[in-house]
Amino acid sequence: MSRNFELLQQIEKEHEVFSAPIPPAVSGNGHRPRFNHDAFGQEERMKLVQRLFILPGLEAPRVVMFCGVESGDGSSWVCARASETLASQVKASVCVVDANFRTPSLHEHFRTDNLLGLADAVRQSGPARDFAHQLNGGNLWLITCGSKTPDPHALLTSDLLHSRITELRAEFDYILVDGPPVNLYADATLLGRLADGVVLVLQANFTRREAAIKAKESLQAAKVRVCGAVLNKRTFPVPDFLYRKI
Repeated sequence: MSRNFELLQQIEKEHEVFSAPIPPAVSGNGHRPRFNHDAFGQEERMKLVQRLFILPGLEAPRVVMFCGVESGDGSSWVCARASETLASQVKASVCVVDANFRTPSLHEHFRTDNLLGLADAVRQSGPARDFAHQLNGGNLWLITCGSKTPDPHALLTSDLLHSRITELRAEFDYILVDGPPVNLYADATLLGRLADGVVLVLQANFTRREAAIKAKESLQAAKVRVCGAVLNKRTFPVPDFLYRKI
């Protein structure tokens, strides 16, 4: 039994798992069929968005934070792509927010600057929407991290941050937050309390079972709801019985 399969068993006792696709097996003539990674990746992101935001109906969370277990798990990429997919499936407004004050990267995923963002919205006055950038004239908006923060902990515990998130709830129908890794700082648990739930991002063949369990328990101890887990960069098949549970 592989390390990742054991990890999945632990997570699946209580929560859903959303997984990336795997390439098709080698055909009988010895040649691997052409595999469209983009198409299959989009399909999996569609499943994630539907199960998390659309199928639950009125009970669906509106503010969800994506965070890795440890650094490098790919939570920023998953959050960015999930926001694009959600925006393409609904007419409602979607805002993706970079709340990783230590190592922000959402602006890089969307190829924009990081001059004014969430950190500035907390420090400055004015409507929260003024710090959001509309992407491609559609229903997807981006709030970058903004100016460098010398003391992220003070910002995260500020009542002003809570007020800004509350304001964003009134401005946008869905908010996807890119948060920091759970096991590195207390930032993720502090941010998680402001969201309706958290999606943990695990990296296949990298995230250890003990680390994933520690992250889940840390969030639960802080009374943060864990909506599910994304297994990023999967290269092995997930058993059918796990798919039947999601």
